[in-house]
Amino acid sequence: MKPILLIALVLSAFIVKGQEKQDEHVVQFTGVVVEGDSLKPMPFTHITIKNSRMGTISDYYGFFSFVAHTNDTILFSSVGYERNKFVIPDSLEEKSYSIIHMMVKDTMLLKEFTVFPWPTREQFKQAFLTVEIPDDDLERAKKNLSRESMMAVAGKVPIDGSTTYKYALQNRYTQLYQAGGYPSLKLLDPIAWSKFIKAWQDGDFKEKRNVKYTPE
Repeated sequence: MKPILLIALVLSAFIVKGQEKQDEHVVQFTGVVVEGDSLKPMPFTHITIKNSRMGTISDYYGFFSFVAHTNDTILFSSVGYERNKFVIPDSLEEKSYSIIHMMVKDTMLLKEFTVFPWPTREQFKQAFLTVEIPDDDLERAKKNLSRESMMAVAGKVPIDGSTTYKYALQNRYTQLYQAGGYPSLKLLDPIAWSKFIKAWQDGDFKEKRNVKYTPE
């Protein structure tokens, strides 16, 4: 008798549940989700029916629409806002129902958390004693504008067009001045010295020295 009684109870429960479901009216539930402070539409809000997998997400303009039943509990949730719910009235006679649902911002206070780059005090002490403090802008400017730095940069800067023109013009004047006589030594010519130093650094004289003479 006990198994038969159990089956009867289960069937009666299904029948009662089916009757309750028939009493619930199917409606097209639509609406717009807005922010409570500014009344701006809230996109991508999660809207679900409680104790079910049915629901939807509001679009870019906060609009949503899906099928539900009267007396269903609708849950609204969005990141940064309080979760709230809305119950569809069970006295509806129409096949559709629309609302404007407002969401309230949720303020969350977190405990202070300090992050240290060193896991222990001993490692912090070691790093503090061995750290090399970088130079400030003034010290870097002094190093970049020192005599040694300026000389090193000047040796790598090519000659501009104006200097080349003046040098060629000066050579022309010298040739005209020395026409018919002996040419002067260029020991004090900065351009000649610059070319000589560059050729020395590039190894031009070394290559010429290593050339072997092969008699024909």
